[in-house]
Amino acid sequence: MCVAALLTATVPTVVALAMHTAEPNAMSLHQEMFLIEAFIVAAIMGLSLQTVAHLYRSAVEHHTARHDMAKLARTDALTGLSNRLLLRELFQDRAANAVRAKSLVALHYLDLDGFKAINDRYGHPAGDILLEQVARRLEDMVRADDVVARLGGDEFIVLQAGIAAETEAELLARRIIRDISKPYLVEGVSMSISVSVGIATAPKLGLELERLLACADAALYRAKAGGKARALFCLDADAIAADMAA
Repeated sequence: MCVAALLTATVPTVVALAMHTAEPNAMSLHQEMFLIEAFIVAAIMGLSLQTVAHLYRSAVEHHTARHDMAKLARTDALTGLSNRLLLRELFQDRAANAVRAKSLVALHYLDLDGFKAINDRYGHPAGDILLEQVARRLEDMVRADDVVARLGGDEFIVLQAGIAAETEAELLARRIIRDISKPYLVEGVSMSISVSVGIATAPKLGLELERLLACADAALYRAKAGGKARALFCLDADAIAADMAA
């Protein structure tokens, strides 16, 4: 709009001045003065257009930088998954939808079994590649409304939104264990891990993310203690322990 207004205001003046210089009866001195004025107006217009273009580019670059920074603040640097901050925002949205629709949100708390041994044997770069591959597999398993997040280390969260019963959460947990346990190829080396899962559901156990995380973590601890590569739901005892620890 600024460029259009600038052109509308200046172009007629430049054209009129240029036409006046072409009049046969105009005095030579007047022609020169009009021509000089035409050049001055054209120069001012050109500089103004450059200024507008520069301001526009600066605004676009600033907006892009802010957008990129906001995205980085909400995503895991290694995997590109949601981090805890974005997980909290998305959980609030999914939980509110569940209350309106009278459905459930299942929070799956995942911890990789055997990942430390991979890091110790092959080094952290290989471990990072493995974590990226785990992230991609998890993304391939979920639906568009579900959420995959990484809390850090080898801990992941899957939010399963809009389910009708806990049996659906159990089925997804079994699939997660099955698919994550398949071999990985990292820099030409075949590697194998497994995963244990603790599950807590909202609104059954409340609508606070931290409470659900604590409940699912307690169930996860029982799953790992019982032999790993298992999925267990949060029990009343887990919820009580989580409340006492809060």
